[in-house]
Amino acid sequence: MTEIREGGLDEPQVVALLEQHFAGMLANSPKDSTHFLDLSGLAAPDVTFWTVWDGEDLLGCGALRELDAAHGEIKSMRTASEHLRRGTGARLVGHILTTARARGYKRVSLETGSGAAFEPAHALYRQFGFTDCGPFGDYREDPFSRFLSRIV
Repeated sequence: MTEIREGGLDEPQVVALLEQHFAGMLANSPKDSTHFLDLSGLAAPDVTFWTVWDGEDLLGCGALRELDAAHGEIKSMRTASEHLRRGTGARLVGHILTTARARGYKRVSLETGSGAAFEPAHALYRQFGFTDCGPFGDYREDPFSRFLSRIV
C-alpha cells in the first residue's frame, strides 16, 4: 500500500531522485530554460514537499509552492523511473489539488518543458483539467517552457 509523506528532503533516496530530476530537466532543456527548485528551494517556507512510498521503495515526489494566498504552483513532480506507469504521478497531483483546495487557493499552475520528453507529463496534467496558459509569477515566455493552469 502506498503512502504519501510530507518532507523527506534529508533522506538519501529522496536526494537521489531529485538529482535524477535535475539531470533530466537539464538534459531536455537549456540551463536558462529550466526552473526547478534545488534542495534549499524545496525546503523554503512557501513550499510543501511530499514523497510517495511503497514500503521502503520511493515511488516519486512533488511539491506545492504558494505564489500568493489564492494561487499555488506544482513543482518537482518526478516518478522514479523503475516505478513509471503505476499511478504515482496521478496520486500526487490529486493530493496536491486537495491540499490547494484546503488552503483556499483558487488556481494551481505549473511550468514544464515543451519537448517530446515532457509529453507524458502534459498528458497527466490534462487528465486533471489543466489547460495551456501564459507565463505566471516571475516566468517569461520561453519556447522551452509550457505553462498550464486550472481553477481549483
